[in-house]
Amino acid sequence: MSTPTLEKLKQGELDIWQVKTDHAELLVAEQGAQVLSYTRTGEQPLIWLNDHAEFKQGKAIRAGVPVCWPWFGNLARNPQAIQGMREGTDAAPSHGLVRTLKWAVDSHVEGQKVTLVFTLPEADGQLPGWPHAARLELRIVLDETLSLSLTTLNLGVEPLHLSQALHTYFAVSDVRQVAVEEVAGLEYIETLEDWEQRTQEGRLEVTGETDRVYLDTPARLSIADSEWKRRILIDTQGSASAVIWNPWIERAAALPDMDNNGWQRMFCIETANVLADAKTLGPGESHTLAVTISSEAL
Repeated sequence: MSTPTLEKLKQGELDIWQVKTDHAELLVAEQGAQVLSYTRTGEQPLIWLNDHAEFKQGKAIRAGVPVCWPWFGNLARNPQAIQGMREGTDAAPSHGLVRTLKWAVDSHVEGQKVTLVFTLPEADGQLPGWPHAARLELRIVLDETLSLSLTTLNLGVEPLHLSQALHTYFAVSDVRQVAVEEVAGLEYIETLEDWEQRTQEGRLEVTGETDRVYLDTPARLSIADSEWKRRILIDTQGSASAVIWNPWIERAAALPDMDNNGWQRMFCIETANVLADAKTLGPGESHTLAVTISSEAL
């Protein structure tokens, strides 16, 4: 059994950590504390590394696992977060304020277990327009599985309203060949049809552009991939909502940082705290949003 290796590399303008163990290989960018890819030894990738992604300082990376915080999606869909923003603030990008910032990182190796701990000092009252103070930590653990835990501690004296997601791009053989069985019978918001609330009939198969918010989700979702003959297991904690997204043909063609056929090879299931599952943390309170990713043969 070999000793895990951690190597700091440069990808475009960004600093990247490459982690190799006997079980897997992992790439993580310091900007955004963003996992870029995850591949278990002898398997197809589990997390999609977009070959058209742009690795530029200050630009969000469309790949891997972006951290969406302290709001998810459009700020207008997060009324409590809007109330907390300072008047006159123009900086309100989609998916929050931390995806394009460089995080501080510490690493630990114990046997075949590698832990990367990312913190963001700017969350303590220095984010533009965001009048709160918080300790924000993303803990990434690589052993026989990959686990990500995003913890927010409210350091302020006022309530902190929070919606968030670990926006995971899973790698698939062909999105038209996959299915999510555990959503059968769940309520969801169809964002492409005026945010209508509907009930999922049977398992989810992707037949067109998909952008849905599933409510009261179970602790485990999975992606059955018939062509690659595997099931990706997505085990969550601190989450009762999930966003499922694929841009399909026309939307992908309009994205400059995605190949026109990139939509076929990726499928987003985003571990989330959104809509009724958004969190309010009182002074001194904390919340952890976590996901563990693994796979099994079909």
